[in-house]
Amino acid sequence: MQIFGVDIGGSGIKGAPVDLDKGDLAQERCKVLTPQPSTPDAVADGVKEVVDHFGWTGPVGVTFPGVVTDGTTIRSAANVDKSWVDTDARVLLGDRLGGLPVTVVNDADAAGIAEMHFGAAKGRRGTVVLLTFGTGIGSAVFVDGVLVPNTELGHLELHGHEAEKRASSKAREDHELTWEHWAHRVQKYLAHVEMLFSPELFVIGGGVSRKSEKFLHHIQGIKAEIVPAQLQNNAGIVGAAMRAATGT
Repeated sequence: MQIFGVDIGGSGIKGAPVDLDKGDLAQERCKVLTPQPSTPDAVADGVKEVVDHFGWTGPVGVTFPGVVTDGTTIRSAANVDKSWVDTDARVLLGDRLGGLPVTVVNDADAAGIAEMHFGAAKGRRGTVVLLTFGTGIGSAVFVDGVLVPNTELGHLELHGHEAEKRASSKAREDHELTWEHWAHRVQKYLAHVEMLFSPELFVIGGGVSRKSEKFLHHIQGIKAEIVPAQLQNNAGIVGAAMRAATGT
């Protein structure tokens, strides 16, 4: 069974048909740059470009980097244009895609759903925290396999700063940090999250998961197991498609 997944990020919009039996992309993904400013209409055009690239005519799952309630309404927009707040993304995107059925889910929640079913957290019980390091820091928290939605742990305050402003992948690039220096910032952030949630497992997702050998060994003193996401930066696409398959 194939369903289309789209992952909207602060820097790129990427998508592809997903093979839900394998938990992997059925075709090589298409990616376009996130427009600046990233207004709802401009981003909707980007989503349409990605979907049209494949001539897709079925259900579409879409992730969004912010709080999504009831699968439709955007309640926050930290790394895209603030005009997204209170936008009914399902209606907007459905109209732009010519009436295709659209399901919208928080981006990190989607990645976590995929990793729990097909990836690094498959079969794990207890508390699992997935963190995506990209333009910001997304989070997904699971307790015995059940998602606690919209946790937004990237906005925790850490040493007087919003955590994602100090420890996101974008912060590493903007501040020209070495991998080791950045890993120490991530370590402090993980210690803070561990203190609050006492997880058995951290899954590190986002684009940096492809380069885990550069930084994971520098992270010390965390009691929870720390592993890179197996689906890497495709986890959001897969999770979005999984949600679209259920229509929730």
